[in-house]
Amino acid sequence: MIALVAESTESGPEAQRDVTSPGDLVDDGTAEDADAVDEVVYTIDELAALSGVPSRTIRFYQSKGLVTAPERRGRVAFYGAEHLDRLRTIADLQDRGLRLDAIRDALKQLAEGDDSLQDWLGMGDLLQRPWSDDKPSVVTEADLLELLGNPRRGVLDDLERLRLIERQTDSRPAAYVVRSPALLEIGAELTKHGIDPVTVAEVEVTMRKRMAKLTDELVTFFADRAGEGFGGGGEPDEILESYEALRPMGLRAIQLVFAQEMERSLRGFVEAGGAMPRPGAGRPAPSSKQSRSRRTRR
Repeated sequence: MIALVAESTESGPEAQRDVTSPGDLVDDGTAEDADAVDEVVYTIDELAALSGVPSRTIRFYQSKGLVTAPERRGRVAFYGAEHLDRLRTIADLQDRGLRLDAIRDALKQLAEGDDSLQDWLGMGDLLQRPWSDDKPSVVTEADLLELLGNPRRGVLDDLERLRLIERQTDSRPAAYVVRSPALLEIGAELTKHGIDPVTVAEVEVTMRKRMAKLTDELVTFFADRAGEGFGGGGEPDEILESYEALRPMGLRAIQLVFAQEMERSLRGFVEAGGAMPRPGAGRPAPSSKQSRSRRTRR
């Protein structure tokens, strides 16, 4: 079984109790084997105090298979150093964002093999590195309007509704948090060529919705094939190498596939007559006042 090591420099009960007396080990006055005297054991309350995990949570972890059952000595349950290590490991994994079911499955797999937990944790940390350097920024309302080419009134309200910008209520002069400055620059450039900022924003929302589904499917696809077509033999460093290769190559592939699919769609659009003028298109309908004027002149 994999050893889940958690070093401690605490000066509390754990450090003070190097040896547990026979009286601590039993509750009915009977003697235990001599080798049990040197074992460090804890009641559930002591384990809770040392780990910072409430007693009822420890029992819950036991029911879910995250923590092994304690040793029973008479009517009292005792826990050992391995239980304390396991609780600290669970807390560490939770801090990294893992759900309990994922933690249970990972610990079970590691216990059945010779893999190092730290190798997998290191891979997980590296996999969460950003794929772009685009980060939220704060800009003044004046700068934002200038970047958008002084658009029509109400456009900032529309962009805020689409959650692309967020006004800071406590700032003077008015300022906005821009979620993606790079996307905003793309939108600003497109507005110079007849595309309204809100139309650009709605396109971004549509693309993100589709891309979110695609990336979720791809991550699941690769995970299911780790060691069997992806990530070499399935070791952490091999899986990480494959994902690292996806950064530049994946971005190029997305650009290429998007270009090819736009070509296909536009070709179908033209063949269906979409590029031909439609009846009444491109010329505003005359108002009732203009119609009356024309009849009068006739």
